[in-house]
Amino acid sequence: MKFKQVKIVGKKHTYIGKNVLFGKNVTIFEGNHIDGDTYIGDNVVLLPNNYIMDSHIGANSKIHSSVIEESYVECKAVIGPFSRIRPGSRIGHSVRIGNFSEIKNSSIGERTKVNHMAYVGDSVIGKDCNIGCGVIFANYNGKTKSRTVVGDKCFVGSNVNLIAPLKIGDGVYICAGTTVVHDAKSGSFVIGRARAEEKENRAKDYLKGI
Repeated sequence: MKFKQVKIVGKKHTYIGKNVLFGKNVTIFEGNHIDGDTYIGDNVVLLPNNYIMDSHIGANSKIHSSVIEESYVECKAVIGPFSRIRPGSRIGHSVRIGNFSEIKNSSIGERTKVNHMAYVGDSVIGKDCNIGCGVIFANYNGKTKSRTVVGDKCFVGSNVNLIAPLKIGDGVYICAGTTVVHDAKSGSFVIGRARAEEKENRAKDYLKGI
């Protein structure tokens, strides 16, 4: 364990393993558990309640109430609160991984955002993408796991399902609520929804007894 200008807030509630290495000007708040062959880079801020194991955290990153295992986080990443980065993942420069999002064995390109309640499994996402709330990268069919590749500058709307194996080109726009089962060429607009129907004065039949 090597310290260089590391500030620990709440030492009684923080655990740091003997093999953990630090850069300069690191700030660690209470409730952090850091172990294994982990490196915490310069100017990193570890807000309360992180679990970090066998991982690299790049300079100027900020992590909050999250789990990171056997993964590589590049500089200026923002992770959490309540994110999970599972083994084999690489989080690119200036990436944002937010509330209740899970990344598993995947690579996220620089400046991409995965902000809310998304699951990204066995996938490669390019740079400057927006992955919306509730997006699922469906990587497992019950027998085998397959990969999804998303190009640069893509917009994936809320509640989209991407069914692997799948390849999405650069600059693709996928509308909210779409399930994608075929590859999409660069520049494509992808939409797949069942049209809602309104039955006037019928709600009372279904609301009885509720």
